[in-house]
Amino acid sequence: MIQLDKVGYDTYETGSARKKEVQLPNNLICFSHLRWDFVFQRPQHLLTRFLKHFTIHFIEEPVFDAELPYYSFSERSENLTLVVPHLVPGMNEEQISAAQEALLAKFLQQEDLMDYAFWYYTPMALAFSHGFRPALTIYDCMDELSAFKFAPSQLQILEKELLKRANIVFTGGQSLYHAKRDMHHTIYPFPSSIDKGHFGKSRGQITPPQDQAGIPQPRLGFYGVIDERFDLDLIEEVARQRPAWQFVLIGPVVKIDPSSLPKLPNIHFLGTKCYEELPGYLAGWDIALIPFLLNESTRFISPTKTPEYLSAGIPVISTPIQDVVYPYGEEGIVQIISTPQELICASEKILNQQFDRQEWLTQVDAFLADKSWDSTVENMVERIRDCFFTKSIY
Repeated sequence: MIQLDKVGYDTYETGSARKKEVQLPNNLICFSHLRWDFVFQRPQHLLTRFLKHFTIHFIEEPVFDAELPYYSFSERSENLTLVVPHLVPGMNEEQISAAQEALLAKFLQQEDLMDYAFWYYTPMALAFSHGFRPALTIYDCMDELSAFKFAPSQLQILEKELLKRANIVFTGGQSLYHAKRDMHHTIYPFPSSIDKGHFGKSRGQITPPQDQAGIPQPRLGFYGVIDERFDLDLIEEVARQRPAWQFVLIGPVVKIDPSSLPKLPNIHFLGTKCYEELPGYLAGWDIALIPFLLNESTRFISPTKTPEYLSAGIPVISTPIQDVVYPYGEEGIVQIISTPQELICASEKILNQQFDRQEWLTQVDAFLADKSWDSTVENMVERIRDCFFTKSIY
C-alpha cells in the first residue's frame, strides 16, 4: 500500500483523489521521424488534441542545407511549434548527434523550458537527447520501424535503451502491444482511432473533387503512403482482369521507383491530398481498399484508414493485416482477401449489392460508437497522470 502519512493522508483512496490534481509538465518536446506536413496521421491526431494539456514543440529530423547548425521555427497553432534542425551537408553521424544535442540544449535554455516531458516517435532521437533529464519520458511506438525499408542499423539498439528510460509506453495497435508488452512495465495499446465528424461528411452532400469527377465508376480507392508495403501487383492484376473498374490511388510514392508503378488506363495515381480533402474523394468511391503486402514492415501495422473508411460509410476490403483481421474482419465489417480472385469476388458482391448495406452500416456505427481520437487522448492523459503521480511519490 502506498503510504502518504507525511502529507496528512493515510489511505490509498485519498491518494487517488490527489492523483487527479497532479500537475503534469507544461511543455512537451516531441521527436518525430515523420514530418508534420507529410501525411496527417497518428502523431497529428494525438498531438493536436494534447494541446489542451501541453505546449508542444514538434522536432523533426534534420535537413542539410546550412553553413552553421540552427533551428527554424514555425507556429502551426496556439501552443504548437514546428522545429526543424538545419545542419551542415557532409556531417558524419557523430557530428550530426553532437550538433543536434547542442541545438536542443541551447533551445531549452533560451526558452527557459525547465518543466518539460519528452515524447518519442523515433528511438533515433535518443542519440542526441540521452543527456537531458525530462520530468517524464513517453514513447508512442506507432510502428515497428526497424522492419521498414532503409531503417537505420542502430534503431533496435536505441529502442532497447529508450524502453529502459521511458516512464510509459503506448503502442499503435494490439499486435504491436503483444510484441512489446514484456519489454516494459507500463505499456498500453492504443490502436488507430477516428474523427467521425470529419469522415462522416462523406455520407452527405459534398462537392466532388475535380480530378476524380471525370473518372468513371465503379471506383475502388485507396489513400495513404504508397511504399514498399503496398501490393502493386495485386492492384495491377485485378485492374487487368476488370478493365471497367477504376482504381483511384491517393498519396505520396516513397521508397519505391516511380517507374515500377503499373501503367494501366484504369489505375489513377492522383498524388498527395490534404486531410481536409479526403472526405470528398471517399464520397465518390464504391469500395475502399487496404491492399498491403504481408511482410516484416506490415506485421504490426494498425492502419488508421480502416476506421476512417468505415466512418465514411464505404465498404472496405483488406488483405489479412493482423490488426485489420482483428477486430474488423472478425466483426464482419471488413472483407478480408488474400488473392486477386478473392478481391474480385468480394468486390463483385459489393458492386452487385449482394449484401444488406443498411444492416452493415448499422453494425459499423455500433462498432465505432465509443471510438474517437478525443477519447483516446483523454485515456492516454489519464495513464500519463497515473504514471507521473506514481513517479513523483517514490
